[in-house]
Amino acid sequence: MGGDQLDEAVAHAAKVLRTAAGLDWSAKAGGLDWSCLETAEHIACDLVSYAGQLTGRATDGWVPFEISFDEGSGPKDAISVIESTGGLLSAVLRTTPSGVRGYHPYPSGSADAVGFAAMGVAEVLLHTYDIAQALGVDAQPPAALCEAVLAWIFPEVTPARAPGEQWATLLWATGRGTLAGRPKLEGWRWHNSLEIPAGRIVLREVSPAAAADLAAGGTGGLTWIEGGPFDGTRTAAEMVTKAYASGVHRPEWGMFALVRAEDEVAVGGMGFHGPPDEEGVAEVGYDLAVGARGYGYASEALDSLSAVALARPGVRSLLAVVEPENTASQQVALRAGYVRASDRENLQAYLRRA
Repeated sequence: MGGDQLDEAVAHAAKVLRTAAGLDWSAKAGGLDWSCLETAEHIACDLVSYAGQLTGRATDGWVPFEISFDEGSGPKDAISVIESTGGLLSAVLRTTPSGVRGYHPYPSGSADAVGFAAMGVAEVLLHTYDIAQALGVDAQPPAALCEAVLAWIFPEVTPARAPGEQWATLLWATGRGTLAGRPKLEGWRWHNSLEIPAGRIVLREVSPAAAADLAAGGTGGLTWIEGGPFDGTRTAAEMVTKAYASGVHRPEWGMFALVRAEDEVAVGGMGFHGPPDEEGVAEVGYDLAVGARGYGYASEALDSLSAVALARPGVRSLLAVVEPENTASQQVALRAGYVRASDRENLQAYLRRA
């Protein structure tokens, strides 16, 4: 998810909107209080605003500027501005260094370049649809774009259940349509991957899209230390992929990549086997690439991840289950504040309570 996908979304929007350039854009866009022309202005404003968040390295709020069409601008002008602002964001996405984040409120106050790319694509596709709906033209975008947006910023939404249903699923996920077997949404928000600082390590939430790439043998969009990712990380990514496909994945209760803050190199994986059970207990797991072991990275990361998890409503305790012979993993848990609990099925259990 990046500049190529945004370019594709903008090209789609321009093609759709040009078919309706001779119609009345003063009409209200579908489901919105804005006119079609105002909705087009909103698309352009979002695109340039997202670029500004990344280039300005905004950390605590929106960069205080916006754009507006010149007085007397019409549909053809609006389309040109969308193309221009789309090009600006696309260039920023391609040149933003790894690890850079900009302010965005959902859900934790920031997003990386991939997140802003996915949000930009969503804004373009969905608001083009709003305009097209009012003007009576077709606006169905490429299925792969819809599928990518869903996998990057709608991780809690069960993906399309049938070929060709990706667009309908995205419309449903944003309160714009209905799907058989799913209740209509009255409220919705997308989800940008969480980032948790942990001393020398940053924990980066792995989206279903990145997890699928890792499970298939890819990098998940990360630069890995030599020998990484280790087998356990790929297995965890496969778990996330399966959970997402079956509709049980929950954001922030999946997998996190452990990335060294000093050089943006990923050294391992850590996360949960799923959300807390009915007793408020969540199980954690972790592993490191061989070349990253012995430096204390895992304990630092587990301590920070545990503190964040235990502060969430309804979470009573965290559980780490370790093989008896794996003394290194046992020490990771102990250094992160876990204590020995009862054994289960010849495995050693370590518990950390709130």
